[in-house]
Amino acid sequence: MADVIDIDDPADPRLDDFRDLNSSDRRPDLPDGKGLVIAEGVLVVQRMLASRFEPISLLGVDRRLGELADDLAGVEVPFYRTSAEVMAEVVGFHLNRGVLAAAHRPPALDLDDVLNGARTVAVLEGVNDHENIGSMFRNAAGLGVDAVLFGDRCADPMYRRAVRVSMGHVLRVPFARVPEWPYGLQRLQDKGFQLISLTPNPSAVTLAEAMTGEKVALLLGAEGPGLSEHTMRRTDVRARIPMAPGTDSLNVATAAAMAFYERVRLAG
Repeated sequence: MADVIDIDDPADPRLDDFRDLNSSDRRPDLPDGKGLVIAEGVLVVQRMLASRFEPISLLGVDRRLGELADDLAGVEVPFYRTSAEVMAEVVGFHLNRGVLAAAHRPPALDLDDVLNGARTVAVLEGVNDHENIGSMFRNAAGLGVDAVLFGDRCADPMYRRAVRVSMGHVLRVPFARVPEWPYGLQRLQDKGFQLISLTPNPSAVTLAEAMTGEKVALLLGAEGPGLSEHTMRRTDVRARIPMAPGTDSLNVATAAAMAFYERVRLAG
């Protein structure tokens, strides 16, 4: 069981890993600051405990400690037990979920290692909204996507909001960066992946027509601009989701979910 330490002073320095979570320049999960990964809520903390992200400390109320008792068996990290009021003062807002865990960022995964054994991957360019990234990881986990790859100008998937929206799946779905974007996409093609660009362009083929490869990489761009033309030229085919008249596109996380489902459906 974790080492339970009772704290009633919000200024206690032992709580600094959880302090000012809403601060734009002081929050502990800034990559160029402490670089921590923060899990929020019982379910996300459980997924962190079962992942390669090893917690260094937890902060929570007594009720959440009880709910995590089995998961914390044999985990030798401090659990700082406090009140909801103290937690709110430390983190900067009232935390309904009642428990947080902090972990150091492990070394980044190598692209080739992530691709080994993978059959379906999502590749993102310019996706800079943390909630969209979190949603895509949740969709990827639920629909059998083996990895998420990051190209140019994407937001940090380890930001607390992305971790929370993903329901902790960002901690378990492998991810890596594609170097030398977009030329690094050649490494996926060398490993037998069919590269499919998602676009609202009505001249593109439908997803069902496009997905012909045994291994597929689905490329998605940011809200609004979508994938750059330079990137789409590096792919094998451009595909669209058929839309009702008067509409042209979907939220990128929704589009990703539909593409992931189509992949599952066609793979049988």
